This record gives sequence, C-alpha cells and structure tokens, in this order.
Amino acid sequence: MSCVKNILVVLDPDKQQQKALNRALHLARISKASITLMLSIYDFSYEMTTMLAAEERNTMRDSLINDRKVWIDDLLEDYNTRELDISIKVLWHNRPFEAIIETAITGEHDVIVKATHSHDGLASIIFTPTDWHLLRKAPCAVLLVKEHEWPEHGKILAAIHTTGEKDHHNSLNYRITEAAQRFAGCLHSSVHLVNAYPGAPVTIAAEIPEFDTGNYREVIAENHQQALAEHAQHFGITEACQHVREGLPEQVIPELANELDAELVVLGTIGRTGISAALLGNTAEHVIEQINCDLLAVKPAGFESPVKV
Repeated sequence: MSCVKNILVVLDPDKQQQKALNRALHLARISKASITLMLSIYDFSYEMTTMLAAEERNTMRDSLINDRKVWIDDLLEDYNTRELDISIKVLWHNRPFEAIIETAITGEHDVIVKATHSHDGLASIIFTPTDWHLLRKAPCAVLLVKEHEWPEHGKILAAIHTTGEKDHHNSLNYRITEAAQRFAGCLHSSVHLVNAYPGAPVTIAAEIPEFDTGNYREVIAENHQQALAEHAQHFGITEACQHVREGLPEQVIPELANELDAELVVLGTIGRTGISAALLGNTAEHVIEQINCDLLAVKPAGFESPVKV
C-alpha cells in the first residue's frame, strides 16, 4: 500500500540534522514516492543594494541560490538515496509559507513534510509561524515532524468529530480515517479512533437546579459512542481501538496520544483564517504544541488554498 506518491520536503536552513528529510526518505522508500527538497531563502539587503544594477543584483541572488543547492547536495551525501527520485528546488521568496504552497500546487504534491518547532505565546499570534500558515492554507496534507520515532507495529491515532446527526463533518472524518489507514498500512501500525465530546454546561446546572447533569453526560457519551462505532465499522476498526472521552479535543487528543505512545496523530483542519484564527486558533495548532509525536493534518474535500500561483 502506498501512503503517498509525491512528497514535498521543507528543509531547515539552520540545521544539519533534518528531521523532515529523515521522515520523508522513510516514506519514499516504503511508498516508492518521488521527493522534492525545497528551501525558501531571502535577504532583504540584496533588494536594497541600490549601488548595483538590476542585472548585478540578479547575479548575486542566483549565486546565493546556487550555493544553497550545493549545500543540499552535500547534505544528501550523508543519506542513502539510492533508487530514490529526488529533485531540488531553491526559491527566492520573502514569505516562506507562500513559496511552499506555490511549490506544492505547481508540483501537485500530496503531502508537505516539515519539521516543527515550539512557538512562544503572544509571538506566535502576532507573527504567525510558517507551519501555522501551512495548517490553514496548504492545498494538501501537512505532516509536521517531531522527535518521536516510527516503530513498526506502533499506533496511529485518528481524531474525528462525530455527533448523532449526519453533518458536514462526515466527509472529513472519512478522509482522516482513510489517511490514517494508508499510513498504518505502510508502517505496519494499528489505527485508533478518538472522539471528544463536551461536558454538561456549567451555566445550565447553575441556573436550573433540577437539571440532571449525570444523565445528560451519559446520553451525550452514548450518542458519540454509537456514532463512532458506526464510523469505525466502515473501516473494520475494532471496539478496543475506539476511544470516546469527555473534554476539549485539544486536551483529550494529546492525553490519549501519550497514553498510547502514538507515533502519529491524524486530524482534520478546516483552514480557519482571519481574526477568528488569531483569537481561537485551530485544533491542529493547539494539539501540535502538546504532543510529542508527528501530526498529519488533512484538508476537507474540495479545499482550495487562498494562496494563488
């Protein structure tokens, strides 16, 4: 089974150890996928050099690009790349996330692989990191890589949203679970499903003393368990691998991932942008900060990136 066919790897310009490259080469070998290694570079001082003619500035810029291509060639010497289809792309762009997305669109890549780093509080809201932009705007799945290894016979946790109703989440739930099973097939791992449901609103219990919060929670839990079981049945996922827990997804998912020692968490991202994203963020963004394993973010069917080529 093939996990992916066409991988775009975002290299870290400041690291000799390339976590994303390590992961992508592993995927490429087991999936027989092609790989594009990309690096986005930019130096504002080159654009401000008014003493030089435009042609001379372009020559200097091309020289810097060629230097980075040589650096990538040297980097690859430390890896076993035999029989792998690898291409290199170095772009001059002042917005790295746009360069990555444009490359993913033109190259028709089905996954972007990038190492992720921690982000600090307010700074990550005002200056949105590249991986946050990718989670919201990338046209394909995004695999954010951390330190956790990918052992065979490990566990992959797929986080889905189920209710007692048939709603717009169903299509994304299927895409999430299908992606999890594709990766599980390649990695000889098992798929676990998790569904978080909200507890009884505190305000209702306070305003209506006779409101039975215990019964409310039981009914909600039962509805979610039934919906999850129906979803799992389509994919042949056993009851032992179905987890329904009370709480917010950004709390429940990391807790269960840690309990299972999951190697990969798969979830959907709706690509929220604008002020709502700045204030609320997305579940994927909250989760990636708290888990110690990789995260695969899957887009809804028909998603179109707001970044145009």
